[in-house]
Amino acid sequence: MGQPVRDYLLTLCVTAAVTYLLTGPVRKFAIAAGAMPAIRARDVHREPTPRLGGIAMFGGLCAGLIVAAHLHNLDWVFQQSDEPRALLSGAALIWLIGVLDDKFEIDALIKLGAQMIAAAVMVLQGLTILWLPIPGIGTVALTQWQGTLLTVALVVITINAVNFVDGLDGLAAGMVCIASAAFFLYTYRLWYGHMIEAAAPATLFTVILMGMCLGFLPHNMHPARVFMGDSGSMLIGLVLAAGAISVTGQVDPDTMTLFAGSEREATHAMLPVFIPLLLPLTIIAIPAADLVLAIVRRTWNGQSPFAADRGHLHHRLLEIGHSHSRSVLIMYFWSALIAFGAVGYSVHSASLWIVLVIMGLSALGLVLLLMPRFTPRAPYWAERFLPPRYRRHRHGRAEEASHEAATAAGKAQQRPSEGQMGETDRCGRERPATVATGVSGVNGATALGARSCPSPQRMEERSR
Repeated sequence: MGQPVRDYLLTLCVTAAVTYLLTGPVRKFAIAAGAMPAIRARDVHREPTPRLGGIAMFGGLCAGLIVAAHLHNLDWVFQQSDEPRALLSGAALIWLIGVLDDKFEIDALIKLGAQMIAAAVMVLQGLTILWLPIPGIGTVALTQWQGTLLTVALVVITINAVNFVDGLDGLAAGMVCIASAAFFLYTYRLWYGHMIEAAAPATLFTVILMGMCLGFLPHNMHPARVFMGDSGSMLIGLVLAAGAISVTGQVDPDTMTLFAGSEREATHAMLPVFIPLLLPLTIIAIPAADLVLAIVRRTWNGQSPFAADRGHLHHRLLEIGHSHSRSVLIMYFWSALIAFGAVGYSVHSASLWIVLVIMGLSALGLVLLLMPRFTPRAPYWAERFLPPRYRRHRHGRAEEASHEAATAAGKAQQRPSEGQMGETDRCGRERPATVATGVSGVNGATALGARSCPSPQRMEERSR
């Protein structure tokens, strides 16, 4: 088992490195190509940011597939299955449409049609759902048309779910990375735990998807230097859907009987994770919920389901008072809880402590949602390992007091220079208008400090 892990780790590192190194040049290319759309009403960022980050992610995908094809423990996946080629074909098509949309803003219906075509391309090359496990019935074989329609629907739902959640810096890439990590644990257990070879392509897809997201995240965390755009969000959504389709539709039920006793028992044993993976996936439950809520909300308001708005889950987190980074971390938390909770429940569905842990973490997540203005502070010994905004400065009050004193002194120095003819100073004398000179905007002795008022005796002596 050690050698396959090293091969998967090498594939992950190569994919992440290529994606990371390509993102910088892609950002410069996007700026030169003018792929920096104006800020829209629903956008959260305040400065125009280049898109086309999906170009670097597609380069990482190609690099990961090439490396895996030359590794001893992974090359047989390309020899005995056409699924990697099907994935690459569909990914290339959806990536090209995304690049055009990032540059020229393609109509939503055209993108929907392109998503269906990309899914159909994968179906024609063998990446499709063949049967489904149904509770109480067992495994139900699907006809060619049923499998095709279900595959296309799953691909379209997953792509748009990921696309809808791509509204904050680092949100979509981080959530998909978390989902891929949980999905990898599930498929790796099927492949090397129960020797189901049909799960090998999905295991490879999830590793490559993790590398794509990890390589892009350093450039996309708040404040983002580049966006993945539709070329990236639709791409990672398609790869995620391809992995789910591969493991759901290609696992032979006769093989599952080797470790479950019978086909019906095997189906029931896999239900905790199989059924959620279908509609559409437990690992993208948060984006899928956001997608459904967005369609219902827009239809109820008389708008098109494809019309953009500021009603997504991440927008609501910002509205109730959470910061940008905190909103992203909360979405990460719920994605990890649902994804890893489903995988853990599928492994030990009869264990009570898993349910208790999930309930406890859910309560913790609800507390975080209800405390938008709570700022966590770390102990003094741990501050050196945290970003500056989470540190408690020991001399913060003294620095703040000195800053306020300096600000007050600056205002006092500027008051004489801001006077107008006809105004009187604090000594009761008429103050003429002054002209600001120099860099600081103050002139004469007022730059050194405020003058004291002369005594009445001194004023009488001057008048004599």
